[in-house]
Amino acid sequence: MLNKSENKRDQYEMISVSELVPKNHLLRKVDKILDLNFVYELVEDKYCLDNGRPSIDPVILVKILLIQRLFGIKSMRQTIKEIETNVAYRWYLGFSFLDKVPHYGTFSKNYTRRFNDTDLFEQIFERILKIAIKNNLIDHSTLFIDSTHIKANANKNKYINQVVKKDTLHFQEELNNEINQQRLAQGKKPIKNKKKEEFKNKKVSTTDPEAGYYVKGEREKQFAYSLHSCVDKNGFIIDQHVTPGNIHDSTQLKPMVERLEEKNMLPITLAVDSGYKTPFNAHYLLEKSIVPAMPYTRPKGKPGIFKTKDFIYDEYYDSYICPNDKLLTFKRTMPTGHRLYKSNPIICKSCPLLNECTENRSFTREIRRHVWQDDLDIIEDLRFVDTIKKAYKLRSQTVERRFGDAKEQHGMRWTRYRGIKKVSMDTTLICAAKNLKKLAMWLVKEPQIA
Repeated sequence: MLNKSENKRDQYEMISVSELVPKNHLLRKVDKILDLNFVYELVEDKYCLDNGRPSIDPVILVKILLIQRLFGIKSMRQTIKEIETNVAYRWYLGFSFLDKVPHYGTFSKNYTRRFNDTDLFEQIFERILKIAIKNNLIDHSTLFIDSTHIKANANKNKYINQVVKKDTLHFQEELNNEINQQRLAQGKKPIKNKKKEEFKNKKVSTTDPEAGYYVKGEREKQFAYSLHSCVDKNGFIIDQHVTPGNIHDSTQLKPMVERLEEKNMLPITLAVDSGYKTPFNAHYLLEKSIVPAMPYTRPKGKPGIFKTKDFIYDEYYDSYICPNDKLLTFKRTMPTGHRLYKSNPIICKSCPLLNECTENRSFTREIRRHVWQDDLDIIEDLRFVDTIKKAYKLRSQTVERRFGDAKEQHGMRWTRYRGIKKVSMDTTLICAAKNLKKLAMWLVKEPQIA
């Protein structure tokens, strides 16, 4: 039987905003979990207490930002439009049906004037993390570190070439100490720290000079930022920070571990990808009594030529044995941190395996062994331990999944902001929103259907 519904759009009814919001709505759960009244104290010095026009409630400003990030709304203009018509958003902000939503321009100015140069978003991130810790939801026995790039708000074709000074190695001091200890043990003088300045060409965006030119394999070359995150087994983001896109992952492991130490959250096992697999990182983690879970990396070199792995290292005599059972003896420790081993050219000249060993015209094969190679060898052995294998496989379910969700559902595939400071504020809020969402889903149980 055909039925036609009656038009009731202009009918008056006595009803509250709260009655129209489902009991299991995400924002109801978020409201139970996170009390944002601490924001008043954090921004108090940004407001005049005894004169001026009444401001927009700073807690409402923060809640608007959380709505945008929780539901992946692309822009603040669109967020304000959504709040005008979405009853659940109005309920979360404490608005009635008749309350006027702030204009997006007014919001932007307040956001710039009140929250700029503050650590407000870091405080929100840490506050949410403390709630998770208090409820025993954080398992830092095994942690996962990785990075993902965020496309910058800059045209990749608009840049200038600049000659800039090369940065010194972030572990140069530790490396020099190790080299000098070995040289003294060999009866040689310590190396002199010659501060020779080196320069390189760098592409600098004319739109966003703080973005880095991102180049990785066959991917599109572009200006970008990198978000470095540390995630636990349950998928909670423990730590995060942003760098220009041209900063290598391996340089960021030490500062992240240092921040974990400040939070008393050092892991037993730390799973990272091959980008972090360097002699220094291996040495640093083992010194911290952290078990690294790192992948296999394919040996580099020309096809058809013996790789370093084809030579046997004799630890007792500190020498290498080649596939033809001849010795490569130690010569010196180089300033780069490598120990140099060389073969005897007189023996090599008549070797039947010469063409497979070296293309050197002096008939000499050289091997460079890093002073921290022993630490890398330990990591290679650890790869075959079952618990380490399982920990490394969890990366796809933890940190990589967090990045995928952030890009697909929370608008982190590219940034609308310019400058590392603004991008950092935005990514901190996204990470806070992701943790808050997970926290709300886990802690607040949905009402049972009768």
